Order: sequence, then structure tokens, then C-alpha cells
Amino acid sequence: MNNIKRIVKKSGTSFFWSMRFLPFGKRNAMYTIYAFCRHIDDIVDGDKEVSEKLELIDAWKQEINNIYDKKIPATEIGRKIYKNCMRFKLPKEEFVRIINSISMDLPTPLRAPSMEQFNEYCRGVAGVPGNLSLRVFGVKDEALIEKLSTTLGNALQITNILRDVKEDAQAGRLYIPREMLENAGITTTDPLSAVVHPNLAKAREELAKIAAEDYATSYQLIKKLDKKTARPVLMMANIYKHYFDIMQNRGWEIISPKPQISKFKKLSLALKAFLHQ
Repeated sequence: MNNIKRIVKKSGTSFFWSMRFLPFGKRNAMYTIYAFCRHIDDIVDGDKEVSEKLELIDAWKQEINNIYDKKIPATEIGRKIYKNCMRFKLPKEEFVRIINSISMDLPTPLRAPSMEQFNEYCRGVAGVPGNLSLRVFGVKDEALIEKLSTTLGNALQITNILRDVKEDAQAGRLYIPREMLENAGITTTDPLSAVVHPNLAKAREELAKIAAEDYATSYQLIKKLDKKTARPVLMMANIYKHYFDIMQNRGWEIISPKPQISKFKKLSLALKAFLHQ
């Protein structure tokens, strides 16, 4: 398990702070889920040829089939999924969904997706980890799992998009929905042109309003969880909401530098959630 833990810790992800307080079995399952998501993301973002990336994505879909068909997985992460995660009865379709959503950046990166595509992307890349996590934490209410994972996933992913808009543009990506760009008078879908457009702040502000609503809804839904289950979810929400608040307070016209949160601040936000009554 040490290799999986190193992947999580080395990445600097905020998820690490919510995972580290979990009991051993649940913590291992969460480390494994994150490592899987990270691995798929690295395939798509990597330097390999597109054809090779697509082959690897297909291989991972087969690996998920193997896991759920109770065949011997071919990869270390696959074996860890089988060992650490299956006891929590995680739905196969969620694993497939995140593979498909991350792969929306293939063969070419997303640029100004429609709102429908945007919602599909967010539900996959951020909603799936939330959906799987809530099941690991012990939530049984399917309606609550779907609603909370979707709204909080949306809020977290929009925060990422707003925070990383410059770096995404440099990588040829533009995740802000086409409708919001057009509402701001931005007709180009070229990422580098869009991020220097004088009206970009208007599009970012419109997207931020959705995130703010989703954060508000998520905090209300978290209240429906028992206190022990709510803690890791609240830790994650608090850390990302702090990133969001930094950007909101300084103004959406500022895209650089990215907001930073120190390890000490992350720990204090995590402890605040852990001690919440």
C-alpha cells in the first residue's frame, strides 16, 4: 500500500488531508480510488501519442471488467482496487464513468464545452470520486449519495477550473462553458486568446455563481450525514471553499498567481471539520 500512499501524498492533493483521519480500511480504499483517478488523468495528460493513450484507456476499461468479473487484475492499481475497494460494493458504472469523463480531453483537449458537456465532465471527474467516497464512508441513501456527490463535485471542479484557467490555457484547454463565454462577449474558443480577453472576468464570475450555489447546497446536504461520516466530506469542502473564497475576494479579473493554501492552513481546516459538532 505504500506505493499508493506515496502517489497521494506526492501529488499534494487536498484529498490527502481528509483521508488521513479515516480508519485503516477506509483510508486504504480512499488512497486506492485517488491513485486510480490520478493514473487515468496522467494517461490523458501524458506525452504519449494519442493512439497509445486511447489503447491504454481501453485497457483500463477491460481491467475494470476483469475486477468485476472476479478475474485476476493485470495492474497493481487494479489489484489494489480489488483488495481494498470491493468490500464497499462500489458500482462498476462509476469507475467506467470517470474513465470516460477524463477521456473527454481525447483526442483533443476540451475547448469551451456546451453546458451539457460541462455538466457531464464535472459529474465524471469530480462527482465520481465523491460518489465512491460517500459509499466508502458508509452512506447508504442512494438519493443523498447522488445529490451530494453531484453538487459538491461540481463546486470542487469549478473551483479547480477557475483556479487553473491560465495553466489549462497553456495546455490548450478551455473548460469554461461556451454559453458563459458568449454571454460575456467572448466568441473565440482559442484558450490563449480567451484568457487575455478583457471580459474573461464576466464569464468566470458567472461560473463562480454556480459554484457558490453548489457549495451552499452541499453544506446543507452534509448536515444530513451523521457527524462521523460528515467529517471527511466537510474537510474537503472547507479546503476547496477556502480556495474559492480567496479568488472571490480578490476579484475574478485576477487569474495569476494561483491561490495557495499552506499545509498548516489545510490542517487547521481539516481539524475544524474533525472537531465539528
